[in-house]
Amino acid sequence: MRQIACGILLTAVAQSVLAAEPSRPRGVGPAHAKFYKNIDIFTCISNPSITLASSQINDDYCDCPDGSDEPGTSACSYLSDLSPSYASDLASDNASRSIALPGFYCKNKGHQPSYVPFLSVNDGVCDYDLCCDGSDEWAQVGGLRCENKCKEIGKEWRKQDEQRRKALGAAGKKREELVAEAGRLRKQVEDRVQTLETEIQGSVLKVKSLEAALADAEKQERGKVVRSTGKDSKMGTLVQLTKDRIEELRESLVEVRGQRDTGLERVAELEGILSTFQAEYNPNFNDEGVKRAVRSWEEYAARDKPALTNEARDRDLDEISKPDSETGIINWSEWEEGEESDTDVLYKIEEYLPEAVRGWIDQKLRAVRVLLIENGIIAASKDSGSESKKVTDARDALKATQDSESNLRNELSGHKDDLSKDYGNDDVFRALKGQCISKDAGEYNYELCWLDRTTQKSRKGGSHTGMGNFARIDSVTVDDDLPPDGKGLGSGVRVALRYENGQHCWNGPNRSTLVVLACAEQDEIWKVTEEEKCVYRMEVGTPAVCDGQMNGKGKEGATKDEL
Repeated sequence: MRQIACGILLTAVAQSVLAAEPSRPRGVGPAHAKFYKNIDIFTCISNPSITLASSQINDDYCDCPDGSDEPGTSACSYLSDLSPSYASDLASDNASRSIALPGFYCKNKGHQPSYVPFLSVNDGVCDYDLCCDGSDEWAQVGGLRCENKCKEIGKEWRKQDEQRRKALGAAGKKREELVAEAGRLRKQVEDRVQTLETEIQGSVLKVKSLEAALADAEKQERGKVVRSTGKDSKMGTLVQLTKDRIEELRESLVEVRGQRDTGLERVAELEGILSTFQAEYNPNFNDEGVKRAVRSWEEYAARDKPALTNEARDRDLDEISKPDSETGIINWSEWEEGEESDTDVLYKIEEYLPEAVRGWIDQKLRAVRVLLIENGIIAASKDSGSESKKVTDARDALKATQDSESNLRNELSGHKDDLSKDYGNDDVFRALKGQCISKDAGEYNYELCWLDRTTQKSRKGGSHTGMGNFARIDSVTVDDDLPPDGKGLGSGVRVALRYENGQHCWNGPNRSTLVVLACAEQDEIWKVTEEEKCVYRMEVGTPAVCDGQMNGKGKEGATKDEL
């Protein structure tokens, strides 16, 4: 009894609610119900100067220029951009002839309400993708009866929607990880920039110091006294040749001794073999060759042989074979430096002066000599074809520091350019740069390397074909249906990556690729098409664009979502 009473009560409540809610004409949505409240007359929505009787609503005749009097029929479908024009469209009056309503409204209880184009109303086709309750075929043209499938479709949609929401939630977390990684990488570059700027400042000061040191060394070189001895003099050259020749003979001696010792070892080995042969051979064996060999060995062994080794001589050879740096017999440095001439003593007169004034005198003497040389009064030191070690070392140190500074500046310029590049919202693509994903499609394998390149390779083998090199981040507007698995672009503005100047296409342009991105849990290439000759388009899912920006939902916001 209680259940029956509750049922009666709920029915009464429902009836009261329905009675309280003003009924809307067929095909009118809640957003436009306010235009149909008057039960006596109807005013055309876009043309308020035109009024009709309420009986003219949905009478299958288009009375209003904007079609608002036929929300539940296809009478005004010719006003749609998809329909052909009629002669009445060419009227010269000022009436608005743009369609006022978005379409036939389907309540779709148990699912999501939606609008069906007026062309589809009573067209003999059950449009379950838009109107799952079948109300768009209310006239049952040709006996067609569209069942209400909103319960099943809504249940499946909610299941898939829950999966999509979970996937989007996971994708959002992954994007947060990418943003954090991108921030860390950017911080590394910024820190390196600061370090390089500090190092360059220090290098600039060091270069200035080394330039001054080189200039001072060159100045002293120009003012030094001409010497007749040393490595570049005749005596120095002769000493060097003698030193080299002795070293060559020493090395030859060591080599010949090694060959001799090896030969002695082989002779001793052969004599041992022959002695064993003589002692062990069978004299009764009638072989003349063997007998002759034995007799020859006996004669050889009976002869007096000189001693093959001499310990005293070997000790002398050991001493001769040692380098001069170990024996100390010849001090080559004394001969290489040469002797000091009277001229040298004259020019080094400051050494006889007190130490307090020696440095001052030396500086003045050298300055005077340089001044005289620069004015052509006395001749400069004769150029021997080489500069002093001091000047060479100063020049090498300066060049090494300059090269190091140049490398630092090049690296700094590269890092600054990197910081100024567009890596998308929150620098997110910095974390993906250089990573690659691929997809097999037909007879080809396609590869996308983030902010680098796109390539195509035949699955039957062969080399890669460059489909484009990364040029810039862009945005495009798309208007696609979202597939049931959510792996699609949907509708709205999307982030796009442009890859240009790929491998040249025979009898065509250089290859290029437009990569259009949509939010997804994983980096994945969904679809690859060739829109024109050698002009490709990739549809790619990635968590990098799951930030709610330039990633709109399906058509009509939340009012339509494809299964």
